Amino acid sequence: MTVRSVIRSCGAYLPERVMTNADLEKIVDTSDEWIVQRSGIRERHIAADGETAADLAIKAAREALINAELSGADIDGIIVATSTPDTTFPSVAVKVQAALGCKHGPTFDVQAVCSGFLYALSVADSMMRTGHARRMLVIGAEKMSSILNWEDRTTCVLFGDGAGAVVLEAHDGGTGTAADRGVLSTHLYADGNHCDILKTSGGVSSTGDAGFIVMEGREVFRHAVDKMAGAVRDVLDSNKVTADQIDWLVPHQANIRILEGAAKKLGVGMDQVIVTVDRHGNTSAASIPLALAEGMADGRIKPGQLVMLEALGAGLTWGAALIRM
Repeated sequence: MTVRSVIRSCGAYLPERVMTNADLEKIVDTSDEWIVQRSGIRERHIAADGETAADLAIKAAREALINAELSGADIDGIIVATSTPDTTFPSVAVKVQAALGCKHGPTFDVQAVCSGFLYALSVADSMMRTGHARRMLVIGAEKMSSILNWEDRTTCVLFGDGAGAVVLEAHDGGTGTAADRGVLSTHLYADGNHCDILKTSGGVSSTGDAGFIVMEGREVFRHAVDKMAGAVRDVLDSNKVTADQIDWLVPHQANIRILEGAAKKLGVGMDQVIVTVDRHGNTSAASIPLALAEGMADGRIKPGQLVMLEALGAGLTWGAALIRM
């Protein structure tokens, strides 16, 4: 028998404040037409003053627990993917643990930027397959607005804040094939030779502050579609699945052109892609669980369907995962 990590539920939280492209026109030299043409983004959510990544994560996690009909005491571990933690230490995850009343199990953050949720999912899946946990919360939470230079129109228009969470539950009795329900496989990659094309201008051990996002957009775009497509091919080959068997593609929500390129490479129509970038912007590690939560909540993603997740982030880091819901 094969142990599989099944997604029992999802939860999501978006800050109350919505910043439209029209709002950005008032603070930076840009236009709605310029932003939409280059990114597909029309609005994004911005955290309130004093609202932290932990606050966002806690609210998303609580919704996931409610949807799973569980309490914090039922959770064996928490992994939070974030690049915008409240403090250098302790982790966002331990703040979530305390708020939810989780009494035991490993609790920590991972940092792989926009690929962070896939990295966290892979770690949690490995822990559950080896018997270290039976139920875990995997969360992506970001307050990207805290590291934006609001005078840089090339970056400040792209990002937003939010959090998404999933409850993973170990199920026994899998056959070891793609017919199983749960996480079928995760494939992760990195290439530090490209670490300078998307980064922050500061850090704890260099400048003593977080700095701001600095990005070479053309280079990031050039790598994104090809590298994610390669990861997807590896996932398909590993599971002996063909692209036409995929029901939904849930990609990292960075840019509508990247989403369209990824769909074309996979050979699926945009009607099979969960798209939130137009309303959320790029929420980094939160974007995949937010999109997954939306697709499950509105009934598009159904039990038994095959869902492909894919992402590329700073580092460069990238990866893909295949899940039967």
